[in-house]
Amino acid sequence: MPRSPSSQYLAIESLSRYAREERESALGIIRNVLQMSDIAPGRFNAAMQAVAMHGRIALHFHPDRFDSRGLTVAEGLLQDGRYRCQFETHISSGLLSPEIGGARDHWERQFFRELTTDIAARPKYGALDLLLAPNGPAPRFGSCYFLTKPEVLSRATFCFNDSYRNPRDKGTADAFEMVMAALLTESFERRYALGEHGLAPAKLVERLVSTLGEDIVMRFERGLSGNLDHYIEAQIHGPLSLAEDMEALVADPSFRGTEIEPLLRSIAERYQIALYWHSGLCLDVEHVVRDFRGAGMPSLAQRLAIDGNVTAYAIGVAAREVSRFPTRWRARGHKTEVLSELKWLWHLLVRYGAARDERETSFMLDESAPLQENVQAEPGGNDATCVQGTCKEEGFEASVTTEGAHTADAAAAVKDNSAS
Repeated sequence: MPRSPSSQYLAIESLSRYAREERESALGIIRNVLQMSDIAPGRFNAAMQAVAMHGRIALHFHPDRFDSRGLTVAEGLLQDGRYRCQFETHISSGLLSPEIGGARDHWERQFFRELTTDIAARPKYGALDLLLAPNGPAPRFGSCYFLTKPEVLSRATFCFNDSYRNPRDKGTADAFEMVMAALLTESFERRYALGEHGLAPAKLVERLVSTLGEDIVMRFERGLSGNLDHYIEAQIHGPLSLAEDMEALVADPSFRGTEIEPLLRSIAERYQIALYWHSGLCLDVEHVVRDFRGAGMPSLAQRLAIDGNVTAYAIGVAAREVSRFPTRWRARGHKTEVLSELKWLWHLLVRYGAARDERETSFMLDESAPLQENVQAEPGGNDATCVQGTCKEEGFEASVTTEGAHTADAAAAVKDNSAS
């Protein structure tokens, strides 16, 4: 698929200019947090280099929802070979407003300031995968997710928290300081970062240095995340090819043995993507609470549960039935209302669910899918150098010294969800 240079994407250029204007202020914040947290500037630079070399964006999606063509998302991905935005699919796990001139179009233009008129090049939303949770950095947007190759970072923009809120802290791969300053500030003030407790700045920096270069399979040794609201959002601009841009597909095990599993396997095989299965979230209907997403959640869970359990697959079966036969669900409201309820039940499952039987905590690698060799960069290799506390990697660099802050381009990536 032809690639346009990032300079052709107006949104990237617009946010890059904005972030560069705010760079010195952000560097002052970073420098202060490093000093107060007793973090050596060189160690911080090593963390930034790790993000630049190994950062991936996670694109979450629900594989069993219908798109505007009546295909499931998985069928559409298999057929198209690309990951599309909601202006094309007319589905979303966030705000659905796929009309030009609608709410999403308005907010995107406000957020990016400048935006292409090419629908296929409009942003696809994901989250920067920094903490490597088995079920991804932003599971509220889907039970499955793709992981992009690190080079996709150059076609992305980022913000701290959700762009729907039009946050101040934005950036690009060559101007990431504002986003990093916001992350370090949250970590310093709350001892909390990206949905995980106990992450003070020193621990966060060490986590980035020591884990971002890991093989993908290592993430499955960690516990599942119940994070709904805290992530670094990434917006990828331009076309997204499954064959060229995706490194891995991580799927929810509730789809194993169902009609969705062969589609996921076929996607991995056709587009040469490694397929993994995380341990999955499961919740007994008796444990569905009334005070998180509304008093209607227990009765909804009772209706759709399979063998007494709420899973990603069980919610998807109900969502497809609502889409095809809305009259069967009329007692719960209009079709759009019921689909919203199902989305809320998914949020509840993410927050309160546990690994299936608390047991399947080990990953399952799909042996039928092609494996991609994970090549680790050796010191001094991959055109990366670290000189005098400055780390550079393919155009990304970050430099912080105890005497002041001098930077060029600090990199980081976010993973998102548009096909969902």
